[in-house]
Formats: sequence, C-alpha cells, structure tokens
Amino acid sequence: MIDAITNFIEDKCRTKTSTSGIKQTDSGLLEAEKHEQRTGFAKVFRWPVPAEQTPQPKAVEVIGSFSGWRKVPLSYDPPSRTWQVILNDIEGNRTHRYVMLVDGKSSYDKTCDGLVAPQSPEETKWGIVTPRGSRVLLMFAQTK
Repeated sequence: MIDAITNFIEDKCRTKTSTSGIKQTDSGLLEAEKHEQRTGFAKVFRWPVPAEQTPQPKAVEVIGSFSGWRKVPLSYDPPSRTWQVILNDIEGNRTHRYVMLVDGKSSYDKTCDGLVAPQSPEETKWGIVTPRGSRVLLMFAQTK
C-alpha cells in the first residue's frame, strides 16, 4: 500500500498542471493541454405577427445553412403574438445564410445581420424578392 501511495505521489510530481492548461513534464518542457473548445451556440429565432396581418399564419419556419436547408418549425406564443424556436449547437465562427418562411413563402427577419445575393441552389430556391434582386438573410455566428 505504501508503494502505491509513493507511486501516486511521484506521478503527480512528474506532471504538474497549471490553471492555464499548460503541463510541465518531468523533462521541463511545456506542452499545451488539448481542451475541446465549444464552437456551437444557441440562437432564438422570433417572428412577430405584424399588427395589420390577417389572417394569422398557419405555419412559420426557419430554413438555412445551419439546418442543411431543412425546415425547422417555430411555435406560436399567443400572448406575445410571436412565433419562436431555439436552435442549439449552431456552428460558430462563421456566417450563416437563412430565410424565414411564413406559410411557405420567404419572409424578412428584422433581426438579421444583413442581406446577400444567393449563391447555392437552396439559397436561390428560398430567396426573398427585393428591388435589387433575390436575397437571403445573414447571421454572423460568433462564439467566445
């Protein structure tokens, strides 16, 4: 038992880990610890029903590069008259392109980070018609 404790203490002394994630080995060299960094984030998509819009939409969805251009339905919250969904694990550190679909038709999102011309067939299919041509919405996905 004493040998086991001695071996344990010797192993601990050979490799000291600092809080900065750098290890000092018994040879005195420093090496960075490999930490899995979180690169995804969560985003709340909201689409408020305009006061003048009647009838109420039957479905609101978001579609974009973060979902492989598959439709993701939003849920309706009657008190706030808002459709919303929370998407988790969206790939960070890149710009995503997306479109809001209201009853299957492309719609503008007031919270988007900008508009850009479509580049792929999926973007062209779902593009929003503007005076300057078809556009999709941008979301800058930054993580810390």
